[in-house]
This record gives sequence, C-alpha cells and structure tokens, in this order.
Amino acid sequence: MTTTLVPGNTLITASPEEGRQLAIKMARLVIKATQPDDNVRNELRDVYAHDARALIDVGHVVAIEFATIAAANNYWRG
Repeated sequence: MTTTLVPGNTLITASPEEGRQLAIKMARLVIKATQPDDNVRNELRDVYAHDARALIDVGHVVAIEFATIAAANNYWRG
C-alpha cells in the first residue's frame, strides 16, 4: 500500500489555518510512511507521549512542514 504524502497533491491552501492543518496531516503521514506497522506505532505512542523531547521534536517536524506550505502559498499574500 502506498501512502500519499501530499494530500490532494497540492500545498496550496486558502488560509494559514488550513495550511497549519495540512502541515499536521503531512507530519502524521511521514510518521506512517516511516513506520507503516499500525501495531508498532500504537506501542510507541505511549513512549513518546511521556517524553518531552520527543513531543518537542514532533512540533519541529510540523513547523518544517508548515514553513514549506507557507512558502508554497507565498505566505498568503496576494
């Protein structure tokens, strides 16, 4: 099974809020592509849920995705 890493095959969004939601979705898809086994991901969830560094790292991944989406949207300027 192939995971689509860019939903809808576009980074263009109507607003920064929509862009942020897309960034979160894309970050989740990267994790799924990296660890495709649902059971392993579920087992690991408890580990990182209690690890502050891991949670900060998740935020960093989302921030990178959001920066990419913002650039693709010309920072929502006309």
